[in-house]
Amino acid sequence: MAEGLDEAQVSSVSGKAAVDRLFAGGTVLCDGAMGTMLYARGVFINRCYDELNLSQPELVREIHAEYLQAGAEVIETNTFGGNTFRLGMHGLKDKVREINLAGVRLARECVNQIRDKQASEAFVAGAIGPLGVRLEPLGKVGLDEAQAAFAEQIRALVEGGPGVGADILIVETMTSLVEAHQAILAARSVAPEVPVVVMMTVDEEGNCLDGSSAETAAMKLTEWGADAVGCNCSAGPATVLSVIERMRPVTTKPLAAMPNAGIPRAVEGRTIYLTSPEYMASFTRKLVKAGASIVGGCCGTTPSYTRAMKSSLRALDAMEGGAQVMESASATRAATKAASKVEPPELAHRSKIGSMVAAGEFVTMVEIVPPKGIDCSKELDGAAHMHRLGVDAINVPDSPRASARMSAQSLCVQIQQNVGIETILHYTCRDRNVLSIQSDLLGASSIGLKNILCLTGDPPKLGNYPNATAVFDVDAIGLVNVVHNLNYGLDIGSNSIGASTGFTIAVAANPGVQDMDQEVRRFAFKVEAGAEYAITQPVFDLRVLEEFLRRIEQFRIPVIAGIWPLTSLRNAEFMKNDLRVSMPEDIMARMAAVTTPEAGRVEGVKIAQEMLAEARPMVQGVQVSAPFGRYSVAADVLGLAEVEVA
Repeated sequence: MAEGLDEAQVSSVSGKAAVDRLFAGGTVLCDGAMGTMLYARGVFINRCYDELNLSQPELVREIHAEYLQAGAEVIETNTFGGNTFRLGMHGLKDKVREINLAGVRLARECVNQIRDKQASEAFVAGAIGPLGVRLEPLGKVGLDEAQAAFAEQIRALVEGGPGVGADILIVETMTSLVEAHQAILAARSVAPEVPVVVMMTVDEEGNCLDGSSAETAAMKLTEWGADAVGCNCSAGPATVLSVIERMRPVTTKPLAAMPNAGIPRAVEGRTIYLTSPEYMASFTRKLVKAGASIVGGCCGTTPSYTRAMKSSLRALDAMEGGAQVMESASATRAATKAASKVEPPELAHRSKIGSMVAAGEFVTMVEIVPPKGIDCSKELDGAAHMHRLGVDAINVPDSPRASARMSAQSLCVQIQQNVGIETILHYTCRDRNVLSIQSDLLGASSIGLKNILCLTGDPPKLGNYPNATAVFDVDAIGLVNVVHNLNYGLDIGSNSIGASTGFTIAVAANPGVQDMDQEVRRFAFKVEAGAEYAITQPVFDLRVLEEFLRRIEQFRIPVIAGIWPLTSLRNAEFMKNDLRVSMPEDIMARMAAVTTPEAGRVEGVKIAQEMLAEARPMVQGVQVSAPFGRYSVAADVLGLAEVEVA
């Protein structure tokens, strides 16, 4: 024992030194979701999960232990809602101290146990979530009341000091910088020596829910005294990654990133998330490379995710300084291949389209939109016409613009069975959870559909049923992951399904999007997840297509250009203003100059033909839309004419 120090003081000094190492460089892995694990064990969402620290402590203790065994170095206490306002909703307002003390005690017991058994160091983080009420000036709760509520919870979390209370505090899922500021003020007043990590949650654009930018959040949290800043929960790993990349240049503090497992689905105040551990693991590497040093999972993540993330971090450490900016797709998918006893057929042997893509042949596709009713005779006639003209495949959208139409899968089956031309099924994540996604895809494979275009899908608010709910368990990147797994004979839980689904995996790309950096980044993730070719949104500006192809050169897959024959100036304005398609002014002027509907159709076809001729050397195929079901227009763009038989 050090001279002049008693045992408690030695413990305090050594504990502080250990905690300091969390912020001294390197990467620290935190645990995943507590609520997801409790729900999976049959605890209904109307229960107060924090109160389980008192009524079912063994259940909470088991979950902590599982995360530690999976490789977590920091576990958060089961106290996310342990403040007076949230507990008051369950009639537990007088149990703030008791519930938080119990939460720390349970986590500490598990940390001490794994330290004694495995001689490995782990830490307890006191979890602090939002108060669940509106603060002034938007609500009736004053800032002083908010700070007092945070202080009450923090005081219980750190009670007993180092080695007894929480080692660090994690203020997470903050929707408002004003509220986050009150939490920091409370922490500094109650426990100035305890490090504080503060994470905001953001929307799909990467901005805080109070409208603040990620950059502003990082600067303000740093200014207010947070020891580490970052982002958690939000719209999944891709969004959190973009936030970390935006925060890194504006703060010198360590960055924390704890995304949920995909886009959330709200269920009575709780959120359920599902996607594969491998998918999360691939983003863990990217988060670290972007500057995050504290990583973990949020809603939907379980010990299997923590285990995969731990393996990913070990692999990253083994790389030569982690120098690669993009890992190869084969490295990302190694875990799937290792777990599988099934090899999918070579791309060339999966379908006609797969064969053409693999051989480098130029592919022609025409898009046929499903009808709004049950009669698809017009669509079948259109497909038959395209087949006679020599078109290679029919693309079938999945309720585009969130409109209610015949299922794309049904129309694909009818086209293949009645016409004999191959189809490409557009499949979106909007309407289906991961159970339905896997069921649909297994069924699609069994009835002969072999080409899948993986899409996130338009949100319902864009369609004619804006109040309809969306699912979005995963986005397009996660969907590629699911299809890739199925091709290897595995479901998302790595359970065998017996055989490969044998899909060709296509993804969408939008060369004309305003945020090209984000589009390229997401495209890279799609390729890494297993995409084999891409189909672009309609292209009217060759410069943006050229720039996009240049930007994806290091992870290039075959690209099929989308071509949309305009029909009128109004149609061009819709494409430009509503769909945000890059539309050169000279094209707008050409469409404005036409004087009749027929002249507009002719000029639109001419523009599309010019686009096709100029894009052809750069791409491996073309998808032509048939505006308003005018399939002859698509044939005109492709320069196809039906040969009369004598």
